[in-house]
Amino acid sequence: MAMLGDSTDPERLVARITDACTSVEIGANSDVSPLQDILESVADILARDEELRVKLGLYPSMWFNIRKLWRDLARAQLTFWDADDSDGEERGSAEGGVNKQQTLRMMCIALSKFTRNITANVAENQVKAFDNEPDIRRLLHYHTSWSAMEDQNGVSVARILAQTLSNLVTANESLLDKIWNTYMKLPEDQVVLIRLLGSPDNRTLFIALILILNCIHGSRQRTKMLGRTTIGIRLCISILDNMVKLYDAEEASEGAQAFDVSYDILSRLIEEDLVPDLYKSFHISEEIITPHQTTLLKIIDSYLQSLHLSKEGPSNKQHTQSKLGRMLARCFFDQSLYAQRAIRRALGPNTTVETSHQESHLPPVELDPMLPKVCEGLVLVTQCIVTIALEAEEGQTYPSLPVNTPPSKERNLKEYFNEARSSDTGMAESLIELLRLLDLFLPRINFGKPVTTPVSGIPQSTAIETSGFAYLKRDLVRLLGVLCHGVKSVQDRARDSGGIQVVMNLCVVDERNPSCYFYLHSLLKDNPENQAVVDDIKPMGEWDENGVLKDTPGSIRR
Repeated sequence: MAMLGDSTDPERLVARITDACTSVEIGANSDVSPLQDILESVADILARDEELRVKLGLYPSMWFNIRKLWRDLARAQLTFWDADDSDGEERGSAEGGVNKQQTLRMMCIALSKFTRNITANVAENQVKAFDNEPDIRRLLHYHTSWSAMEDQNGVSVARILAQTLSNLVTANESLLDKIWNTYMKLPEDQVVLIRLLGSPDNRTLFIALILILNCIHGSRQRTKMLGRTTIGIRLCISILDNMVKLYDAEEASEGAQAFDVSYDILSRLIEEDLVPDLYKSFHISEEIITPHQTTLLKIIDSYLQSLHLSKEGPSNKQHTQSKLGRMLARCFFDQSLYAQRAIRRALGPNTTVETSHQESHLPPVELDPMLPKVCEGLVLVTQCIVTIALEAEEGQTYPSLPVNTPPSKERNLKEYFNEARSSDTGMAESLIELLRLLDLFLPRINFGKPVTTPVSGIPQSTAIETSGFAYLKRDLVRLLGVLCHGVKSVQDRARDSGGIQVVMNLCVVDERNPSCYFYLHSLLKDNPENQAVVDDIKPMGEWDENGVLKDTPGSIRR
């Protein structure tokens, strides 16, 4: 490491840098190690001394030299494999090529550290150093190639370049606008942020996510570009992919930190009303729900839960929940209808309650491979709607407005969900029909043990694979209970749709649906007509020790 004498004298430091630059030609065979040592030594001092950063930034000659170094380094690195007669012999030597490549990498690291540290929290230096952004971007593109990312040395270079790029623009609104507008308009294969998000190194990933978060922080316009432009949507897809990968990362690890920053980025999109459009953009033709839509629903569910527990004022909660209400209602109706049609096809055209119990050992007539994924999505959508409706139930949203008021206005959102319609079918009616079909389609689980049917002696759990359906009935019954609670008109609609019989039929020993009795209470409270329906239903049989319902002689199954 070079000794710098009076290390805080900016004039002497600039002179040393200038002398070292004059004697070096990057890409040739000259020795660049003295220049590397000086740059790294000064970078270490700058990291600790903000006043020196300001003073050093006042020397135009220093910026001239730094600009030349970045330009020459980019040219040397990007033409590294170009063959020409002057150095053909050296390029023919594998050892010589490796050594030269390593020299360029070390030079890139030294120059990156210097630029990163001199721009930290000094806006004037950021502006002067920003001229180097195109060359930094080119080098970053080179060092995030597939082959470079396979080499740990390449990963290290990409990481320090990403830090430099981040420091160039952090907290500088004009430069944030410049870089974000530039990146959102580049061809996809030239967007280094996308390549950084594909890095196998969690620290590099974290740096890239911090840069994205800094770019959208405090700017609705830049946030809109992330949620609506082609490149922005591609970035969101990469972010969601990484969240799936990092979900089980160890607490406080770099992977967990990257996950948390990803969540903060997507939270900004939720708060700016961009998630409904983003959800649509993930649609794939002929698929009712895609993996990225499912992951986004998980983020929305988590966000709503945290919002429910937060100390924010009612107006903030109402605004955010209102923007999501219409999207969630639409998702529910679409996915519920799809699931109903798929289950009907699986059961066959002539299935009734009686035939379903008699034929539970038979395989489905037709099984839609998308059905488990649709049911997974329905669980998430249902949980989101329940969270919002409970917020209204607790009196933390604004008083209700007329039914035709869209959810984007301040109104009681439980009322909105109760009045929502799809092809003249309400949410309560749709979920009751889906519950009825699920009860025919899925095997009951008696404390997790397969139930043997008296007809076949075959465990029901071997007839239909239940993965993807876990807890769906529980959440649908819970939603019905929340929608009906204290709203007689919805209780009446549930009765007219056969909802009371459906819920009572679910009130069996089932580890996934332990609360059916509680939600049945919501259908009956202060509603004599619904209570009369229950009183009119007489026991039709009894449950044996295996949890199988045996008919009482002379009774009629409802």
